[in-house]
Amino acid sequence: MEKRTKIIKLVCAAIVIAIVVVLLSGIIGGKDLMYHLQNRDKVGPLTRSDIAYQNISAPTATSKDGTVNASDWAAAYPNIVATMGDNDKNSYVISYLEQDPYLVNIYEGYGFAKDYGSARGHAYTLEDVAKTQRPHAKANCLTCKTPNFAKLVNDQGVGVYAMPFDEAMALMEENVSCYTCHGNDAGSAGQITITHSYVNKALGTAMAAIDPATLSCGQCHIEYYFTPADSETMMPYSDVSAMTPDAILNYYNAMQMPDGSVGFYDWIQPSTGTKMLKAQHPETETYLSGKHAALLNCADCHMPMEMAEDGTVYHSHLLVSPLENAALLSTCVQCHGDTDMVNMVHRLQDRVTARETEVGNKLSDFKTALASAVETGKMGEDALDAVRAIYREAQWFFDFCYVENAEGAHNSELAFYCLDTAEAKIAEGMQLLGL
Repeated sequence: MEKRTKIIKLVCAAIVIAIVVVLLSGIIGGKDLMYHLQNRDKVGPLTRSDIAYQNISAPTATSKDGTVNASDWAAAYPNIVATMGDNDKNSYVISYLEQDPYLVNIYEGYGFAKDYGSARGHAYTLEDVAKTQRPHAKANCLTCKTPNFAKLVNDQGVGVYAMPFDEAMALMEENVSCYTCHGNDAGSAGQITITHSYVNKALGTAMAAIDPATLSCGQCHIEYYFTPADSETMMPYSDVSAMTPDAILNYYNAMQMPDGSVGFYDWIQPSTGTKMLKAQHPETETYLSGKHAALLNCADCHMPMEMAEDGTVYHSHLLVSPLENAALLSTCVQCHGDTDMVNMVHRLQDRVTARETEVGNKLSDFKTALASAVETGKMGEDALDAVRAIYREAQWFFDFCYVENAEGAHNSELAFYCLDTAEAKIAEGMQLLGL
């Protein structure tokens, strides 16, 4: 009887192991699982301790400007360079203007009313900036599209930002690449180098308070503006505490303009006469204001560690959503336990998107009402200016949420705060219009 019981237990154990193997194969891929079994003593998540960082001399640069590009590094880091070009999953573009038609109205008079689509992977940055229907007279539009532009600024100074776009574009050779985050020293044990000069200028010693793996992404995934004096790309704060939408709005409202006026603006809207602000893509500001920043950096959630057939462990440089990668999702378990993270995050994003649609349509109605008041002349200029100020702020808070690409996943509290604030200001403005 005892022997039979042992046999049954062994059979059950074998079945359990088989089920686990099948499940793991479905989650991380049968081939990936085989790498784990062949190259590691235990099956489990890869960690940074599994990476044997190299410290090697940089190869000779083949770029005309001296930037060591990805193809130059391919011999030293073949697996990493291979993932940088693998962007099939992120090659599509969603037109936000078709998805959310109210945007055309609230962006009236600005380039985003003509062309506004979802961002693609890093392999498409130069192609997309060249094809956009938004006008770009100056080279500053290339700021985050290519390491060659960062190198040009580093070599020649801020005057580069005001170069004619076409003249600068002709000098660009590579999409976002190794130099962007590592300079020309990618072989120095994975050392992060902040290559965008405006980040160093804006933050200075405050950079030390931000994880380098987050700040390297934050060079581009930020709110920024072009300085009125020389068209330089700049960040509207000097430390993490000032990265909130309220503090940034105060920064813009207090800025001295070249003509002696006070208050920065991206454009003056034709129908309302409002000096408008256009938020960019404040992923870093939103993330650093949330709970996750104290626990994780950008790489932890968007750059999974992988293992090649020869046992080499490396960070994939194909930036992905953690919802689409089992290895990245495993980091969520530390705090969220057995929560179904994919469903939880999608439900959250659906709530944020629904609120965006609701508030966005209200903002569009507010804009139309203000334009009508301007056209009919039923209000004096001082009264109109009071409404314009409220409209400018309502647009700012709405935009800060809408253009942040995580749809609440990075910081849901801030997303709802921005939308609630925008809605309250819309109501205030409509009341002043007598509506």
